[in-house]
Amino acid sequence: MEQSEALDLYRRTGAYLEGHFRLSSGLHSPGYMQSALVLQHPADAASLGGALAASMKSVKPTVVLSPALGGLIIGHEVARGLGVRAIFAERGADASLTLRRGFTLAPSDRVLVVEDVLTTGKSTRETIEVARAAGAQVVGAAAIVDRSGGTIDLGVPTHVLIRLQVPIYDPDQCPLCAQGVPVIKPGSRPT
Repeated sequence: MEQSEALDLYRRTGAYLEGHFRLSSGLHSPGYMQSALVLQHPADAASLGGALAASMKSVKPTVVLSPALGGLIIGHEVARGLGVRAIFAERGADASLTLRRGFTLAPSDRVLVVEDVLTTGKSTRETIEVARAAGAQVVGAAAIVDRSGGTIDLGVPTHVLIRLQVPIYDPDQCPLCAQGVPVIKPGSRPT
């Protein structure tokens, strides 16, 4: 799948938002990729997942691990495309990512970490550490969107379908805040 085709899915479904947003990281941005609006359509989710699966087949994963909540659907679709199981890490009481719900990883597992959107790479790195802490080998990472323009290095082979350079700002240096533009918090994490 070409970047233009994947980006068209975001635009067609209203998932590429422009305005003033507070991201899950706490940073501000004039652009937001609301993947849930694309992934609510099973055919689009399957198409994006299949494309990511095809691009990561060579790393021979045995399991896809995604951070909840954003990575759940796309992780499942990538796993379907690869013919492997899909599990997810979620935040515990201390706000750190962990395996729950009976999910386990073994040293023989070859883990592909799948996320919907990379902004700083923090959630993906946390998910990689969850897999490594369980003794598994992380063989790659994939995401639908990389908002950093390709500046994120996760230390493993990585593939994305959409690579954009979308500005991010510390809240105290945000030009949109300085202009008095109201900030919107559209993500999955509470404010």
